[in-house]
Amino acid sequence: MLAKRIIPCLDIKNGRTVKGVRFAGLSDMGDPVEMAGVYSDEGADELVFLDISATLEGRKTFAGLVERIAARINIPFTVGGGISCIEDASLLLKAGADKVSVNSAAVNDPRLISDLAKLYGSQFVVAAIDAMQINGKWIVTTHGGSRTTDKELFSWAKEVQERGAGEILFTSMDHDGTKKGYACQVYKKLSEILSIPVIASGGAGKMEDIADVLSSRGCADAALAASIFHRGEIRIDRLKEFLSRQGIPVRTGRTENTRNE
Repeated sequence: MLAKRIIPCLDIKNGRTVKGVRFAGLSDMGDPVEMAGVYSDEGADELVFLDISATLEGRKTFAGLVERIAARINIPFTVGGGISCIEDASLLLKAGADKVSVNSAAVNDPRLISDLAKLYGSQFVVAAIDAMQINGKWIVTTHGGSRTTDKELFSWAKEVQERGAGEILFTSMDHDGTKKGYACQVYKKLSEILSIPVIASGGAGKMEDIADVLSSRGCADAALAASIFHRGEIRIDRLKEFLSRQGIPVRTGRTENTRNE
């Protein structure tokens, strides 16, 4: 079995790391460059940077900040927020991103995923999907969960895979920021219907939550979390020791340089 990945997420607004519940009620968590360095040194397997207001405000992701973070870390680095065309992705790749995450723009024009995969390869493309339960169905949302769409989670996940996405980052908007655990049954179903890795996001409150979603209960390939790391509630190196004791395969020890050259 492949090692499960632990991925801290930096939600960025106005150049600062923030965190709230369902992207609302945001609190300042600190300087993203400093935080990225700490996570890299603690043994995080990857890092995700999301400019959470880029789509809402119609801005492009701040490439200068991406450059500063990329220069500080030695692990793969995924960047998302406001990516709506090939040129946006190209700018971020040049700035130091190893992968790009596309969400709202891909829902509006699914060809974006196909075009990115053809140009850069599937390993460069992460399809981020936000969804919430409405009348018993998981409905895809955009713009930080503020707008519902006519897409259903599982059919949309299959489509983005077929279009060439290399991974799916699914966030349950019902669980995001609540610290009450992940939507394990949803991740398990996604893992059953897809052949690409699934990253779980939304709901981590304690080590046991992460163990659950990475175990046979959730079958996710990676767990993404934010506030529990930002507030120092859980250290990544200690989390990996805990997961290893639970029989969940993880990379332990100091992370080697695994970034793309």
